[in-house]
Formats: sequence, structure tokens, C-alpha cells
Amino acid sequence: MEAYKEQFIEFMLSANVLKFGDFTTKSGRKTPYFINTGNYRTGEQIARLGDFYAETIRNHVGNDFDLLYGPAYKGIPLVVSTAAALYRNYGHNVPYCFNRKEAKDHGEGGSFIGQLPGDTDRIIIVEDVVTAGTAVRESLQILGGISKAKVKALVVSVDRMERGTGTKSTLAELEDDLGIKTYAIVNIEEIISYLHNRKIDGRVVLDDGLMERIRRYRQEYGA
Repeated sequence: MEAYKEQFIEFMLSANVLKFGDFTTKSGRKTPYFINTGNYRTGEQIARLGDFYAETIRNHVGNDFDLLYGPAYKGIPLVVSTAAALYRNYGHNVPYCFNRKEAKDHGEGGSFIGQLPGDTDRIIIVEDVVTAGTAVRESLQILGGISKAKVKALVVSVDRMERGTGTKSTLAELEDDLGIKTYAIVNIEEIISYLHNRKIDGRVVLDDGLMERIRRYRQEYGA
């Protein structure tokens, strides 16, 4: 596994974003692990998070796109930090935009902030963690109402590798249904493989007992 993936896993733990225990997802599933990107709270954390997104984009897409889009609300800081990291680390000065949940009826008006998509633009959507893919489908509708721009890829922080509406993972379903490439900084298999019985800051966060619970959960819900 690449070094930046290992660093990202430890970064999520240190930010209290990656947690192990007993949780219930939005879909009602009882899960032994949870990723809460709302726990990134400092300037250092959001800057480093942008670095990880930027490296993932560089590794998989390169410079072959025109615009970054971040869906409100969690996608807003993600897209800004990613655009800044692409410029800071790689000299790629890519424009970005994000939407408002409610259209503004004063000032400049509208529901978009940043560079509006053009008809020939190739867009990368920057998201946190995709569960059912509903927000991504909504993003395509929003973008489609602005221009004929093509969404080229979706980049998320973690692929939980869980089934969507069928037997495939949600990200695989999005690729098939919408014709866009999907990439994650890390996936759950990489996370548990790296952390199993490994000491992080002097303690094991994923021991054999927890590993067995995750194995059973993935047997039930894994793609």
C-alpha cells in the first residue's frame, strides 16, 4: 500500500474521524466502524486533508480535468482545500465551485459560488463518504441544470465497499449507472489490513475481536 494511504489512515485516527465501536449508519445498519468527516476542525487538518485528496487526483486523473465541484455542505471545505493543495503542491491552478442549498435572491443571486461550469468543462466532484449515492446523483442534476459539462470523476475519502441497491458497491453502481470514474483515498479493506493488531500511539485500535466483528459485518453488507 502506498505511503500516503497509510499516512491518511493514521491521520483519520488522530483527528477522531475514523472510529471503532458500535454505530448506526444513516441507512440503519449497525456498524463496528464509522467515518465522521465532520470531526476535521483545524486549519492544519483541513490543509492536510486537501493534500490527500490532491495526491489521489494526481495519481488517478492527473491534470486531465477543468473544474472541481464540492456539494454543499461538507463538500465545500473539501473542494476549497483540494484546489489549494493542487496549486500549492503541484502548481495546478484549477478553478472550483460549490452550490448553495438555497438559491440567493439578492446580490449576485443564484445557487452557485465560484466558477460556473462551462459546456465543455470536465468536472471532478469532491465528496466525503458516499453511502447510497443519493447526493452524487443530486449533484449531477444540479450541474446538468447549469451547463452541458461532463462529470468525469468522483473522489471520496473512504470507500466503505458496501452494497448499494444491488450486489455491487455504491461506487461501482455509480460508475455503471452514471458513466463516471470513482476513486477513494483509501478503502475499508486497506484500513483494516493496515490497522489489524498494529500499535498506533502505543495501543492497538483493531484487535482480533474487533476484526471478527468487522468480518461478520462485511459478510452481511460487503459488496
